Amino acid sequence: MKIDSKAIKELAKILDETGLNEIEVAEGEQMIRVNKGMIMGGTVVQGAPANAVMPSDPTVPQAANTAMPDSNVHDHPGAVSSPMVGTAYNAPSPDAPAFVKKGDSINQGDTLLIIEAMKVMNPIKAHKSGTVTQILFENGQPVEFGDVLMVIE
Repeated sequence: MKIDSKAIKELAKILDETGLNEIEVAEGEQMIRVNKGMIMGGTVVQGAPANAVMPSDPTVPQAANTAMPDSNVHDHPGAVSSPMVGTAYNAPSPDAPAFVKKGDSINQGDTLLIIEAMKVMNPIKAHKSGTVTQILFENGQPVEFGDVLMVIE
């Protein structure tokens, strides 16, 4: 496998410019993932410090979601996890209503939210039908790969 150091440097630059911690790009069967880890005592600690602020628009203050989930949602069969690093939005535009609200009944395939990654809006669809019982992100919040964003029961 030939390592494309120019592409890695460009991705690292994008991480610095956007405040993201990880970025992944795939083309065909080739994939590059760049992750900013912090080295502490010889151990790589993934992600940003707990007090890091990463707004999607530096001119708009973003409120952090400090509410604890109702239970351990990572193991919940209805957990909707982020498939990528980006910024989560609960509506298609700032003046549009949210795709879903807590308590809404949804069908498999319904759009739940969108994640903006590298200027591309990616719809996140429901993997099952049910009721939205938890929404664990705020509009415009930066999200990491694997973050649980919602729970459907």
